Amino acid sequence: MFQCPICEQNTSIPVGGASVLPQNLHLGFEVEVAGYMSKMTSNSDVACDQCAEGSSDPAVVFCCACHHFLCAFCLEHHKRNRIWSKHKIVGLDQEGARQLHTTMKPRDHYCSQPNHEDNDWNFYCDTCSLLVCLHCTTVTHKSHSVKEISTVAKTHQMEMTGALEDAKEVVTKLTGAIDENKRMIEQVEISSRNAFLAINQAFEILQQTLEERKKTLLSELEAISLSKTTALTLQKEQFEKMVGDIGHYTDMASQILQTHTDHEIVALGGLIPTELQATLKRVQTISLTPNQHSNITVSVETDDLVRQLSKLGEIVAFIPSPSSSTWTSTSAAKVGTRYHVKVQSKTSKGEEYPHGGVEVKGEMRSKTHNGAVVYGEVEDHRDGTYTITLTPQTAGLHQLFITMDGQHVQNSPHDLDVRPKRDYHTLCNAQQVIQCNRPSCVAIHDNGDIYVGSHDDCIYVFDQTGQLKNTIGSRGSGDGQFSFPRGISIKGDVLYVADTGNHRVQKLTSSGKFLHKFGQQGSGQGRFNCPVAVIIDSNNKLIVSDYSNHRIQIFNENGNWLSTIDGKGSDNHSFQYPWGLALDLQGNIHVAAQGSNTIKVFSKEGVYVRMYGVPNGPTGLAIDGEGYSLVSEFGGHCLSIYGS
Repeated sequence: MFQCPICEQNTSIPVGGASVLPQNLHLGFEVEVAGYMSKMTSNSDVACDQCAEGSSDPAVVFCCACHHFLCAFCLEHHKRNRIWSKHKIVGLDQEGARQLHTTMKPRDHYCSQPNHEDNDWNFYCDTCSLLVCLHCTTVTHKSHSVKEISTVAKTHQMEMTGALEDAKEVVTKLTGAIDENKRMIEQVEISSRNAFLAINQAFEILQQTLEERKKTLLSELEAISLSKTTALTLQKEQFEKMVGDIGHYTDMASQILQTHTDHEIVALGGLIPTELQATLKRVQTISLTPNQHSNITVSVETDDLVRQLSKLGEIVAFIPSPSSSTWTSTSAAKVGTRYHVKVQSKTSKGEEYPHGGVEVKGEMRSKTHNGAVVYGEVEDHRDGTYTITLTPQTAGLHQLFITMDGQHVQNSPHDLDVRPKRDYHTLCNAQQVIQCNRPSCVAIHDNGDIYVGSHDDCIYVFDQTGQLKNTIGSRGSGDGQFSFPRGISIKGDVLYVADTGNHRVQKLTSSGKFLHKFGQQGSGQGRFNCPVAVIIDSNNKLIVSDYSNHRIQIFNENGNWLSTIDGKGSDNHSFQYPWGLALDLQGNIHVAAQGSNTIKVFSKEGVYVRMYGVPNGPTGLAIDGEGYSLVSEFGGHCLSIYGS
């Protein structure tokens, strides 16, 4: 074993020794040229390669074709030969050495196996990855995969050419990536500068605002302090004047009492007490308490402000990842109807991105109408979410494209079937008639089968052509039997029947196998008095019209009572004799109140939303995908359509 000095791979020495290992011919040629150049530029004599051993004539030239050093005699012999005379000859000096590297060509390569020296390497053994001669192919490599060297060379040329093209393509991409990196570095510097300016500007505004507020507070403090000081000073001066007046009269009285005669005391005694008493009375009429308190406090609640300032601002150094961002839509796409798409931008880790400002685009391309394109209107909610609104103009298969900064988000493009807009003007043109005895209710299975409740106390099942497929139930009160089934609803392979005359709801398979029942006659929770309709919401809750109890009851899919919408009362949300039920696109519950001639609308939580009038006893009710309400009016013998 030995280790390659270039790739450091350990290699076993094959049979035949190191001479049979693959050779780097180019490197060998370069080494050979370097050896010749070293001899040519040395100061020592170089022996002639053509003369016999022991000849004393030094070489004077080098043949670039034969790779031989030649003496003057051999050079003359070389020139006389018809073939050799065309060989390139260079002198043994610096100029010759310089020419050698550009004019010398590799000579033919001969097999290195013993006794094969005169055989060229004209073949290649795939099995051993070796160049071999003709003799080798018949002996050592007889059973191996051997090809002509020209064929292998062409293959290698094609591989190298392909590798060069691949390398060129990769280099082009890398060059583009380098340019993009340079552009991004410039953008980072610009963004950093802009952010720097924005931070400075924001805090300059804060500092300016704080400084102005400081000046305002100091000004208010100065005014309050001056006002208090002035009032106290005036009060103090008033007190001082009163003290002076009292002192003046008391001094006069003392002096008179000490130095004056009885006549003088009598003459002045009445005046001084009068003035003194007047002054004392004035003192009694005023407050001797300071007219201003000394307390001046400032209320500057800094704790909350400091906390807010410590968290003020945010440096956003990441951007949303289009491949992680998602979109949803809760409505069906219909011609002429606004189709809304909500886009949630997310980071590469799948976390919701809380900022707006990303370029979001949406468009809808028809696959059936010459690629007609509808461009969406985008609303940026500035919280990482966006709403795209598109209004398709043609029906059929479309592709929905949603991009973020020019890259597709998850599930984009997405195939979307745009339904045609329903034309209710042609609704009266019935395409076919299914005969049934006094039908009371109808529901459609996902497979297109039509389920019809009948006064025959059963459920008829027809296919899409009107052919009867099955009859479910019979008259009676047992499991799977009915008494006036007036409401049916089907979801998947589960059928719910409002068994009106038996005051219960039954759960069956779509083929009619009984599964479960709940309810009995009464007015308590979970009891019924003529249930006439049942529908299923998106959460598999059952909503039942309790006709004669004037209420709507809501159950889980197993028939356990959850809540009640009570219609009794006199306010807007009250109703009488509820019949038909339907859910709109938002999940609101529409109630056809036959006794109130209204449609009452409640939220999924049972909160009253609105109402609209229907004049002739509404019974059956359905809402299409565009939000239109279809109401059968019992008293008007008609089907009415109300706008969304």
